[in-house]
Amino acid sequence: MNIHEILKKYWGYDHFRPLQEDIINSVLEGNDTLGLMPTGGGKSITFQVPGMTFESGVTVVVTPLISLMKDQVDNLKRHRIKAVYFHSGMSAAESRNAWEKLVNGKARFLYIAPERLQNDRFMLELRQIEVRLIVVDEAHCISQWGYDFRPSYLTIKSLRKLKPEVPVLALTATATPEVAQDIMDQLEFRNGKSFRKSFVRENISYIVRSSDAKIHDVLHILSRTTGTSIVYVRSRRRCREIAEFLQSADISSTFYHAGLDFKLKEERQNAWQSGAVRVMVATNAFGMGIDKPDVRVVIHYDLPPSLEEYYQEAGRAGRDGLPSFAVVLAARTDRGVMHRRITEAFPERKVVKKTYERICNFLHVSIGEGYDSIREFDIEKFCRVFELQERQCRASLRLLSQAGYLHFIEDPDSRSRFKMLCTREELYDIHDLSESAEKVLAMTLRTYTGLFSDYVYIREPEIAFKLQVSENTIYEAMLELSRKKIASYIPHSGIPMIYFPTSREETSSLLIGKNIYEQRKNAMTIRTESMLDYAFSDKDCRVERMLAYFGENNSGKCGKCDVCRDRKRSKSKKGANDTELSERIISFIKSRPSGTTLTAIEHFCGKDSAAIASIVAFLCNEGFLRCENNIYRIDSKTV
Repeated sequence: MNIHEILKKYWGYDHFRPLQEDIINSVLEGNDTLGLMPTGGGKSITFQVPGMTFESGVTVVVTPLISLMKDQVDNLKRHRIKAVYFHSGMSAAESRNAWEKLVNGKARFLYIAPERLQNDRFMLELRQIEVRLIVVDEAHCISQWGYDFRPSYLTIKSLRKLKPEVPVLALTATATPEVAQDIMDQLEFRNGKSFRKSFVRENISYIVRSSDAKIHDVLHILSRTTGTSIVYVRSRRRCREIAEFLQSADISSTFYHAGLDFKLKEERQNAWQSGAVRVMVATNAFGMGIDKPDVRVVIHYDLPPSLEEYYQEAGRAGRDGLPSFAVVLAARTDRGVMHRRITEAFPERKVVKKTYERICNFLHVSIGEGYDSIREFDIEKFCRVFELQERQCRASLRLLSQAGYLHFIEDPDSRSRFKMLCTREELYDIHDLSESAEKVLAMTLRTYTGLFSDYVYIREPEIAFKLQVSENTIYEAMLELSRKKIASYIPHSGIPMIYFPTSREETSSLLIGKNIYEQRKNAMTIRTESMLDYAFSDKDCRVERMLAYFGENNSGKCGKCDVCRDRKRSKSKKGANDTELSERIISFIKSRPSGTTLTAIEHFCGKDSAAIASIVAFLCNEGFLRCENNIYRIDSKTV
């Protein structure tokens, strides 16, 4: 099948979106390729379609987001495409199951977190797999100048060395020209090609509103617009407060952040996605992989840390092409808040090193131990024990992650998974199960499919409801099935995790280099100032300013942002005033049959002399007046 037939068979589309086909053809020609496609541009199609053209082998996709990895694999399976993933939150049994599929040719796509490439055993096993394409998603993470630099991405070079003949496709939604070039350099592109889709979203009106009472302005905006909306904030507590405030004003809303239980997040996302809830108040944890086309308004209650993040989040509006709004609420105090974020994001090195030492002690990891291990990490309890501010702790974790000493997994896979270990025939020979375990097993097999071939996400409350028993009864029965090797059960866990890619080192030997600290701090400062300029300058078109940041310098004024609209109103008002003034000048000169001087006209009008002279010159050029020896008269041909 050709690429158009594949697109139609598996995704049901007749045509590719702009730039998709160009990128696909470049990949199939064997070129290293960089694709810059704004949010909603359909990046996944650019590697999933070519991945399905290969008769054998797999497409390896490197992505930093476990949640997005799982969503894409689940989505591929819905399209009858076989895919597996590896991340540090998986059990040993799940990993073995995934490898069996790869080795036996039962997977076309392999999704991995970049940290997995630091595992020597994984790389040794990957050497045996036929790889046809390497995809680097969120490719800006490999650039130290990118807004979300992750040192683990630098290990992708080892994948290139392992499979030197395999082409690389790097994808990102936002990148400045400097970051785009750095991506290609870091990935060692060979005769690479770059495709950039314009960042212009003509149906979105970008607006900045000065606000000292933001919550009331949110209500004001939502009360005067219709359709689905998102309100982005930087605080989990504020998520709940704003949602409750909107509910009290009879606006259907809910809230979403990384700290919620998976089941609750899933329910709220589905309610918003289906239209049962109009407004989602959320942190930046909400949005990745969300492709709801009819979002009419995206409001940023707090300023985002960079134009890259703002563009991605604002770009979730109007994906159906209909008129939509992206609104930033900017208060006078926001400048100070943004500058404090820089300071908070970079605690002193001694604080970062002390945090590392305390984390290792808290998790009982001795010096020289911990390599390639993963531990549950209750960050709230940790901060209570050591009397630390959680914000400072998170900043230290981020720096330690960028330095490669650990990886903090905020949102592990908290859903329960279940897989049968015995065959259907062997079920008939099992006689020593308790009555509750027998009932739970029978109900699980009736409720879920595919349990004999792979791990399946299950919900204990659903099984408990059907059997009319407690959730604890389900849990105990599942553990019994696991102990007797009948099934493999991985219960849900909402506790964050820490992955150690290296063994614990002496605190004194920790190196937080200039590329991690000073250079990153400077890069963050530049991004912060760019965001502040966007929010607080009203001299330039918002879109023109934002696109110039991304390297599009000939975009022209959008005509729809608040700056452009203010200019139009000003010109319209000025035009109305000019018309009135022109009529007064003509009436005055008509009353003077012998004519009059410019000085007399200026005295009569009592206006700015330059403005009067300009209007009089205009009237002469248009033939309403004529001037002889500095005396102005009505032109009889036009009266």
